[in-house]
Amino acid sequence: MLRIWKATINSRNGLAFAFRSEQAVREEIFALLASLPLAWFVGATAMRAVELVCAVAFVLVVELLNTAIEKLADRLTMDHDKQIGRVKDMGSAAVGVALLMAGAFWIIAIIERLGFL
Repeated sequence: MLRIWKATINSRNGLAFAFRSEQAVREEIFALLASLPLAWFVGATAMRAVELVCAVAFVLVVELLNTAIEKLADRLTMDHDKQIGRVKDMGSAAVGVALLMAGAFWIIAIIERLGFL
């Protein structure tokens, strides 16, 4: 039980640090909070609403991982390094793919709600 408590504290600390230091994390947390009520209006079913919220939460998860990669890379060296730049670009690409996925889920759900699917 102590291990679970310590892991929870570490997770809270990581999220708090990311929230304080990264504008993208703040925006995605806001989007997640906004998605909670919106998903119930957009989703045709309860399961669809849960899927929509999870799609936004997935973007936040990928952003947190990308932030961790960037912070670690910056800790290794602040000098321009082509390989580290590529790693950062791949992390950014992962966020972009997650955003496209979430957007597609929401667009499809809206089309479904309007009765076109």
